[in-house]
Amino acid sequence: MKKLLGLTATLLTLLWSSALLAAESAVVDIDAIKAEIEQKFQQSRPELKIESIVAAEIDGLYAVKIQAGPVLYATADGSHFIVGDLYVVESSGFVNLAEQQRDGERVALLATVKKQDMIIFSPKDQPVKAYVSVFTDVDCFYCQKLHKEMPDLNRIGIEVRYLAYPRAGIGSDSYKKIASAWCAKDPRDAMTRLKFRQPVPTNVCPGNPVAAQFALGQKMGVTGTPALVTESGRLMPGYMPALQLARALGVEVDPAIASELMAKQVKSPQ
Repeated sequence: MKKLLGLTATLLTLLWSSALLAAESAVVDIDAIKAEIEQKFQQSRPELKIESIVAAEIDGLYAVKIQAGPVLYATADGSHFIVGDLYVVESSGFVNLAEQQRDGERVALLATVKKQDMIIFSPKDQPVKAYVSVFTDVDCFYCQKLHKEMPDLNRIGIEVRYLAYPRAGIGSDSYKKIASAWCAKDPRDAMTRLKFRQPVPTNVCPGNPVAAQFALGQKMGVTGTPALVTESGRLMPGYMPALQLARALGVEVDPAIASELMAKQVKSPQ
């Protein structure tokens, strides 16, 4: 009996040691896989900058985040990859895992922007129910259209936080206009004047945040304006009427106000 117990203990010790060795080997293997993938990518496309490589939700695939680019899903030896979003099938529907990750990245990036570097339009007569960050261009028609709904957006409790995204690029006329809004004594008034196609004095002050916000937008996947980003990091490209935006943000709107906004939307279609 004692011999049997001793043999059992020995076997358990060996199994435990094997498990520890396997776990250590797995860690080493993952590091080796990351190195192999990076080496293969650099050999093929040395200009690509890899931000991170992590194991994907599908066994055998690794998510490779390209700097200022997409997420690629590569095989362990780095010889093949696919481009596209990865979904998980749940009882409630399909969940885009890649987009969930991007949402978190956008939240983290927006957290680096100081509120004093934004031009913010907040509700005056009620608390803020939700806010949306908007990458905007003063010469963009749909940006102007969205701004004209600012009274309604504020009225239903939505705060709009503007960030600059001059689509024509840094140094363009659009850049000079939007930078002049940020540099004005009253940025909110200057922004409103520009959105209504009224002139404001050109004033591109040193240290203005326009170039940094333009670069931030590019990093977050903004390709046009207006580009709306929710508190949770969801990117919603394009214009939305006030009522539709409220629904997208989960803001409850008084039925009487909702009817009024709906009628206004019918009179002024997109």
